[in-house]
Amino acid sequence: MKLGFHSPFPPLRTGVADYSAALLAAMEQLRPDHVIVKNQTGDRNLYHAGNNSLHREIYECSLATPGVVMLHDAVLMHFLLGTLDKETFVEEFVYNYGEWHRQLAHDLWAGRARSAVESMYFRYPMLKRIASEAQSVVVHNPEAAAIVRQHAADARIVEIPHLFDPPAPPPAFEIARLRSSWNLKASDCLFAVFGHLRESKRILQVLRTFAQVRRAVPTASLLLAGDFVSTDLARAAEPLLDAPGIIRLGYTPEEQFWLLAHACDVCINLRYPTAGETSGIGVRLLGIGKPVLFSQGLAVSRIPESACVRIDSGPAEEEMLRAVMVYLARSPAARREMGRQAAEHTIAMHNPFRVASLFWDVLLSL
Repeated sequence: MKLGFHSPFPPLRTGVADYSAALLAAMEQLRPDHVIVKNQTGDRNLYHAGNNSLHREIYECSLATPGVVMLHDAVLMHFLLGTLDKETFVEEFVYNYGEWHRQLAHDLWAGRARSAVESMYFRYPMLKRIASEAQSVVVHNPEAAAIVRQHAADARIVEIPHLFDPPAPPPAFEIARLRSSWNLKASDCLFAVFGHLRESKRILQVLRTFAQVRRAVPTASLLLAGDFVSTDLARAAEPLLDAPGIIRLGYTPEEQFWLLAHACDVCINLRYPTAGETSGIGVRLLGIGKPVLFSQGLAVSRIPESACVRIDSGPAEEEMLRAVMVYLARSPAARREMGRQAAEHTIAMHNPFRVASLFWDVLLSL
């Protein structure tokens, strides 16, 4: 059997590319009797769909030659806004939600410049076509499964965990040297935000909250590692980035990311509005034993409460975030215990060969 494996791959700067490279390697090792071809049609096909323009050809191919769709984002609104013209977008929206929503489709198109920050754009995932055509839809969490079910009641939906496939940890002296370059002692708490910096990651809220945390715990620091996705967010964040305790880095290559991940003490990984995604960065940090702060929701409901912290979205978000950050900054023992349980859970559930086996089960059952 020849499997068509359709996805972006490194060196493209996307979490889906990194995920697919690791999954492909594990799938090849598990079933060497099957041939896997990249971005070519096979006897059976696995399509990795995401909410950005890198997936345009993959999306079109998944409709032309249906197969198994791995839905990395349970919202394709922004992808479709960026790939369709106005008339086609409006008709696609009507196909998803009915003729009575035609005017809303026009309004959403007109205001699309605000689609990254307006919650309205996350309420209409526009999944009906891809989910209805697919032989199976794979998702990473219950929130994504529920969203797919709302758009295609008869779809075959399979939940498979995100995978965790880390390289060997960097030498301890390199971690210590990096922290020392930032004047951090072993007991000092370094919070970190990784990846593309976009409004939905609550960057401004994190920066405002950290200013309060720093006053309460002067030894706390915050690392922001990634490029800003929008110039508006970059401009809004600029005055906050000069505050004491802020460490600012741009895009980090894979090897540097892992060094930074091991050097930090707590990862902040908030999402609101959410696209039903499971954060690959969050899984990576959990896997190496770091506490992760997530936004409350079904997307993280499979993670034990003892292995992470869930922050409520809404009016109390910053207040709750501040209280949790202060507590963890002052409690190295609490950080270690939460990290231990995070690693234990992640290594057991997100092992790449376990995940690859589940994908083969879906593909070979067709």
